[in-house]
Amino acid sequence: MGWASYQEDNESRFHQATIIRNKEHEAMKPTLSDSAKTTPAATRLKAFAAPRARPLPVIVLADVSGSMGENGKIDALNVALKEMILSFGKESGLRAEIQVGLITFGGHEAHEHLPLVAANLIESVEAFNANGGTPMGSAFGLARKLLEDKEQIPSRAYRPVLILVSDGAPTDAWQAQLAALKASERGQKATRFAMAIGADADQDMLAQFNNDREAPVFKAHEARDIGRFFRAVTMSVVSRSTSATPEQPVALIMEDGLSDDFDLDSL
Repeated sequence: MGWASYQEDNESRFHQATIIRNKEHEAMKPTLSDSAKTTPAATRLKAFAAPRARPLPVIVLADVSGSMGENGKIDALNVALKEMILSFGKESGLRAEIQVGLITFGGHEAHEHLPLVAANLIESVEAFNANGGTPMGSAFGLARKLLEDKEQIPSRAYRPVLILVSDGAPTDAWQAQLAALKASERGQKATRFAMAIGADADQDMLAQFNNDREAPVFKAHEARDIGRFFRAVTMSVVSRSTSATPEQPVALIMEDGLSDDFDLDSL
């Protein structure tokens, strides 16, 4: 055998050996299912992590004008809101985290009385004081600004709940502000409830704010009715937070049988 033939034969055997080793190497590679089995424990555990509750914002627009200081109305409102927030704070649903924000309107303009925050983090709320006029339009503008703030209300949040409480008529330019609120992306999707306190409340205007056909504007004839209204709101919101479909609104149901000593803990 000549040198050229010898070298050619060696190269051929080397080439064949290389092919065989490559095939053996490919055969030893893990399949897709094997690869899944070798996934790090941290990655596997991530798949079983409990889902983070989505925010369910509840924003109250409260009239704190001078007339609310009459006949115990402002005191009843303070108590009713405190009870509602306490009840929300006890709910720790896996699907929804109830958040509360309070906007007050009295004097010359509206104010953010309580920034939007998870109810279970609220330790106390400064009591409302009644004074001045009824700048309701300013409250609508502030509510729209809050609703459209993606940092405070992320896109993953459930549709908000807006609650308007008033015992009078707006003393500022409110029509354009209400129209802008209702036309905003989140304002038109929000569930909006309204309560008229006393005979002087502008019920026609409040009816324009309210959008729940099953729950028209609630009329509070005396201070204790304020508590009844907020208890009904509490039951509606809690029902949503514990429901399998928190995105769906729940009708506001007023129960005439609710007494002043109604136990919110039973919700």
